[in-house]
Amino acid sequence: MFDTFADLAADRARYDRATAHLDAPLALVDLDAFDANAADLVRRAGGKPLRVASKSVRCRALLERVLAMDGFSGVMSYTLAESLWLARSGVPDVLLAYPSADRAGYAELAGDAKLAGAVTVMVDDPAQLALIDASREGGREEIRVCLELDTSLRLLGGRVRIGARRSPLHSPADLAELARLVQRRPGFRLVGVMAYEAHVAGVGDAVPGAALRSRAVRLMQAAAVRAVRSVAPELEFVNGGGTGSVQHTAAEEAVTEVAAGSGLYVPRLFDNYTSFTGRPAALFAMPVVRRPGVGVVTVLGGGYPASGVAGPDRLPQPYLPTGLRYAPQEGPGEVQTPLLGQPADDLLIGDKVWFRHAKSGELCERFDTLHLVAGDRVVDAVPTYRGEGMTFL
Repeated sequence: MFDTFADLAADRARYDRATAHLDAPLALVDLDAFDANAADLVRRAGGKPLRVASKSVRCRALLERVLAMDGFSGVMSYTLAESLWLARSGVPDVLLAYPSADRAGYAELAGDAKLAGAVTVMVDDPAQLALIDASREGGREEIRVCLELDTSLRLLGGRVRIGARRSPLHSPADLAELARLVQRRPGFRLVGVMAYEAHVAGVGDAVPGAALRSRAVRLMQAAAVRAVRSVAPELEFVNGGGTGSVQHTAAEEAVTEVAAGSGLYVPRLFDNYTSFTGRPAALFAMPVVRRPGVGVVTVLGGGYPASGVAGPDRLPQPYLPTGLRYAPQEGPGEVQTPLLGQPADDLLIGDKVWFRHAKSGELCERFDTLHLVAGDRVVDAVPTYRGEGMTFL
């Protein structure tokens, strides 16, 4: 991050003024930063439409805000139940990014023309097609299908793997073979291909070799799309991306749209990029409840680790005031968190300490409301998915 100490102090003062009437714990989204981040994603996409990843936002009001901006079109969802909920709420284009085993959801999808026209499901195995057919319960609507290509790199005969373990479709030939199966199977329509660069999208581009790995993915993407179009020339979209690779993905001619979401909130895992600098837009505050001694305060709660491989980078970051750190033998706790550092001596009981979380939308699983801040005022309070009673995973 490139903010100066004075900038950070001004942000802290602004957030404290905006929320002076609110008790912590609370979460906020700085709309000025959020909108600036959205504009930067559009700039980096170079004219290709952006599909917003809902798992990185998990708030309908903010999804609607993004979709109303030029450059954004469609939602990438993470469960079938969420996809149907969004479609029923009026989102006309929802791409489910992960295969589902939700039989009740498939029955609803197959029995409703509006939902079937709005939602595209992800498939990477013939067994998933069989599960969908077995779930139809008499529903005859055609199911829109997207195939996912695995873009992880396997080296030394597969003994070394770079990237997430996602689809079993590892080559253009694998993808084309499943495309032929979909084309021959009644009740399905192949409309898209996704090749999500999970191994570069969330990894800082300062990491050695990232550019070379990214280029290898681009070449495989292009070959895969050619293979599928030879089977299904009517493909509607080819999706790729992730916040960390937007500009690189957009430069690939075969890709028609780019997915991104974390770049709106800019959690701490996105600090290690040289190609873009986002503004932290989503924060949470915990109240000081104890002053155990010199150079230490205790805040309520704060133990919100992110998913993924356990490590310090998955923990929230004490952010404002600057200079606070965790007690090394305790870390962030379930119900209380000691914080060390000189700024602790200036904090009073009831003061707020502001944190940045590690992974984007996971913050919204902890809070039912996001307070939207413009300047130094809270201008709205909107429910998260949790606040609407929706906990999809």
